[in-house]
Amino acid sequence: MTEAVDTVNKTEVSEAALLFEKDKTLLIVDDDKPFLNRLAKAMTARGFVVTCAETVAEGMSAVQSAPPAFAIIDMRLGDGNGLDVIGELKTRRPEARGVILTGYGNISSAVLAVKLGAFDYLAKPTDGDEIFSALINSTSNSAGEAPANPMSAERVRWEHIQRIFELCDRNVSETARRLNMHRRTLQRILAKRAPR
Repeated sequence: MTEAVDTVNKTEVSEAALLFEKDKTLLIVDDDKPFLNRLAKAMTARGFVVTCAETVAEGMSAVQSAPPAFAIIDMRLGDGNGLDVIGELKTRRPEARGVILTGYGNISSAVLAVKLGAFDYLAKPTDGDEIFSALINSTSNSAGEAPANPMSAERVRWEHIQRIFELCDRNVSETARRLNMHRRTLQRILAKRAPR
């Protein structure tokens, strides 16, 4: 029995790896510009040819003009739901592998994402290694299995502060106000390197 399961898993991993070797196109759709830029750089470093979009409309247009082999799509976007983009991608290219990202994880949206064709569903914050693994590996990691190298609480906090800082156009006073934090405390945090 275990030999049969191992054979199936090796076959599925091989299919994902073969798809990656054959076609490295990746569409990333996220309206969080700093996160989008960081993720695009991380995926480019891993060998993908990346196309970025910030809205559902841009994502749909990219899928309609040249359906990518892989996609990373935020669920909630300013002009709609990222699930529409996943649905369109799976219609145009059924073998494509898509991952849905969301900061608002719940079971019903995860089930819907998978029904519409997403291969995996990851809660933000997440990193490039976890996303790459979800795209290339055959088994989904979102079914309750703990990631091998989760971000530390300090790193999650730092990522959140950096995101708000970028959204406030790098204005320290406005960022401190939104985070309900003293300005000097925020300045000290911003001056330090990212924790591991």
